[in-house]
Amino acid sequence: MPVLLPPALERSLDLLRCPTCRTHQLHPDRGALRCPVGHTFDIARHGYAGLLTGTRATSGDDTAMVQARDRFLATGAYDPVRGAVARLAAGAASERGTVLDVGCGTGYYLAGVLDQLSAARGLGLDTSVWALRSAARAHDRAAAAAWDAFRPFPLADGVADVVLNVFAPRNPEEFHRVLRPTGRLVVVRPTGRHLVELRRRLPGMVTVDRSKETRLHRALAPFFEAVATEPVEYPIVLTRTEARDLVAMTPSARHVSETDLDDADRLPDRLTVSVLATAYRPRR
Repeated sequence: MPVLLPPALERSLDLLRCPTCRTHQLHPDRGALRCPVGHTFDIARHGYAGLLTGTRATSGDDTAMVQARDRFLATGAYDPVRGAVARLAAGAASERGTVLDVGCGTGYYLAGVLDQLSAARGLGLDTSVWALRSAARAHDRAAAAAWDAFRPFPLADGVADVVLNVFAPRNPEEFHRVLRPTGRLVVVRPTGRHLVELRRRLPGMVTVDRSKETRLHRALAPFFEAVATEPVEYPIVLTRTEARDLVAMTPSARHVSETDLDDADRLPDRLTVSVLATAYRPRR
């Protein structure tokens, strides 16, 4: 039986372009998406569009990481970060605007933005099919599609009011192409103080590169200029289970041993969340 086209995906079809021909719009056809030339892309039974073609990107977000992320985010520990993202995005998008989340993960931040915009639509892109299963149901106005952030996006020019990039890979040239001239890019990244207590105790934790801000500025400067930055820093108190989930939901999960995670002294119950959220406008 063909998969029914999810309503949120149907509302986003005008944004999409065939990943193969790059110009033709996609249309629903018997449980799939098809362009006029005949290129066809499946709609997964979980509700997201499978647009990746050719050699697939590898993603560290396997099912265990996604499940850990769902559990951790459900605690509300990162709600202040989501609030900052929503404030910066809401200042740029109309109530009926379009929000694109590149590297959307489970759709947590995209859903937070859509909650602030009563009639806006959202589209999340990610390579992890496990994350996309959650993203496709994160919000009733959010669609989801499998895509690699480093490839040209399967989207028409100038279709997004806001592009979100939260703890995710960046493609500045494509961000610029798909944003409207009055749109905004919202980028969230960790500071050197983010989860510093964990990094001190767990040698396998991924560190924050001291040159990260310089490299970010260098990458975005040809296409964007910053208009507002909101520092977000606060303490959180976690149970051991929540701390384990926090480690397990990140790339650090591949480097931290189970022995260290089982050692109660290695998992602090108080951590510092410290990020920068910046809104950028496109250069023209």
